[in-house]
Amino acid sequence: MKKRRVRLFQIRGELDQTWYTAGVAGIFLLLLLGWSLMSYGQWVERTFLPTPDQVLVQLMKQLGSSDFWNHIGISVYRVGMGFLLACILGIPLGILAGTFRFAESIVVPPTEFIRYMPATAFVPLIMVWAGIGEGAKILVIFVGCFFQLVLMVADNARAVSNDLLQVSYTMGAKRWQVIERVLIPALLPDLMNTLRLIIGWAWTYLVVAELVAANSGLGFAIMKAQRFLNTDLIFVGIIVIGLLGLITDRVFAYCHKRFFPWLEGRA
Repeated sequence: MKKRRVRLFQIRGELDQTWYTAGVAGIFLLLLLGWSLMSYGQWVERTFLPTPDQVLVQLMKQLGSSDFWNHIGISVYRVGMGFLLACILGIPLGILAGTFRFAESIVVPPTEFIRYMPATAFVPLIMVWAGIGEGAKILVIFVGCFFQLVLMVADNARAVSNDLLQVSYTMGAKRWQVIERVLIPALLPDLMNTLRLIIGWAWTYLVVAELVAANSGLGFAIMKAQRFLNTDLIFVGIIVIGLLGLITDRVFAYCHKRFFPWLEGRA
């Protein structure tokens, strides 16, 4: 017992899969227990906090509805397009800023300044500039992801060992060969982790994006349910967004493990 206790509370120590699984299951059971006590015990009025079985029944009902699947599809499309646009523009800028000091002086200061501005503050401007169509909703998610992505990719590029780059020069590589064949491959594992974080932020901005005169999407379904105090439907929308976010997170985690297996021991 003593050895097991030391292992559990050892800083950065290894943990048996059994204990890890128990921890994951335990925290979810604890949350479910607290929710059940407050709802079934009527500590909170069920109009404001539905019971777990009410939410489960509503979830099954919605999953059997084509309209709900349409909401899921359009939300996935908006998140995917906003994230993809941020990657297309943000990754090259981040690599440049992390590689060349001159590019850093141009890119990083304004990006550092803008990233502290909440994406919600840009919604009125986005509606003026892009209207209220799909482009505006995608643009909100883009704004929420882009500036963070640029800075994080720049940090990934700076984290590549300078000794590795100098060795490449010594072996006769030219500047762009060093970037293409050494720097970019070396930062890819950290870049994958960065993208994994950014896609999570993209999902958090979904409801904000769908406030822009939306008539479809999970965020719209949540806001519509709020107007009629359908809290069970609100819970369903939140849970589905969480599950979709978890699926994308697991996809990135799998890709990291699949493409960079030599890093698993280090992690």
